[in-house]
Amino acid sequence: MLSPRLKYLQIALNRPLDESILMLQLIPQDERILIEVGTPLLKISGAESIRMFRNVLGENRYIVADTKCMDRGATEVDICATAGANAATCLALAPLETINEFIKKCKEYNIDSMVDMLNVKFPFEILQKLHQKPDVVILHRGVDERYQKEIPEIPYDQITRIKSTYNNILISIAGGEDFRDVAKTFFNGADIAIVWEKVYKNPNQIKILTDEFLKQIR
Repeated sequence: MLSPRLKYLQIALNRPLDESILMLQLIPQDERILIEVGTPLLKISGAESIRMFRNVLGENRYIVADTKCMDRGATEVDICATAGANAATCLALAPLETINEFIKKCKEYNIDSMVDMLNVKFPFEILQKLHQKPDVVILHRGVDERYQKEIPEIPYDQITRIKSTYNNILISIAGGEDFRDVAKTFFNGADIAIVWEKVYKNPNQIKILTDEFLKQIR
């Protein structure tokens, strides 16, 4: 399980499974690093990608399955947890019944529940309606949003509001890819910074990039 005393770098791998496995072996071993099986990789290779990551990384490394669940919350958790994931994601735009089942099942499996607020204007309103609160809230600026004429801001302003009410929820930020973005994530009080694009475009440089991202953790 994640520690509220640490700050984390989450590296999402989205290349085909054979390439992602090679990249895994270049990532430094550090308790602050979380490894994500990205959504495109999961769509292509399914639960086998989680199992392969677990086989390569061993039992002590942390794996996030970015399922972006929208329905059948309990079923998707069952698939991810059985394959070896430490955490799974559910979209906050899913029906409340799905999110509640997702969180409930995560607790039964003793894995972390991550609720992704992509395209949710008021995350606090979703949290208020849930039977149980997730372990992690992801504040997310989508990839496609970054290519619009007016690029929306990452909702850093939501961090303090959520943490002041739910002090046992960790906050993850997705949507910033520069070293400065990662530094800003932690400066604003978030617990996890998610990156993918730099390592996707430069797979052979993943160790160098990871080391540089880790320098931004304060």
